[in-house]
Amino acid sequence: MLHKVIHIGQSIKNLVDHQGIKIDRICKFFGQDEDFVNNIFESSSIDSDMLLKWSKLLDYDFFRLYSSHLILYSPPAAVKKNKENSPKVAHFRKNIYTQEIKDFIMKQIISGKMTQADVVKEYSIPKSTLHRWLQKNLPDS
Repeated sequence: MLHKVIHIGQSIKNLVDHQGIKIDRICKFFGQDEDFVNNIFESSSIDSDMLLKWSKLLDYDFFRLYSSHLILYSPPAAVKKNKENSPKVAHFRKNIYTQEIKDFIMKQIISGKMTQADVVKEYSIPKSTLHRWLQKNLPDS
């Protein structure tokens, strides 16, 4: 689910289908009609309050999709800019990678879709961090 483009309505619909939740229950939860629900499914973005309600209804953190996107695709220039403005303050990004992100990256490497160098270049993940993940997740050869 970690893509550059997030279509939140499709993500919500996929989870609704996966959990087998009936449209009637959703309509009752929101106090809206079926057209409202279908419009949400077709929307590429929705209001944050509405997204919070969907997160509660489906017991899933949809905001994590956006957080993961920022971690993977945010420009590295933002990190450099922060360092220039306050050189005395250390900038740590430790433990920012969720297990979902780690699994996604590992699948890319194991499947051969990306090399380790590609991952480091595309997502700005430090080589040492990537090697640590590989040591923990790959069986001994």
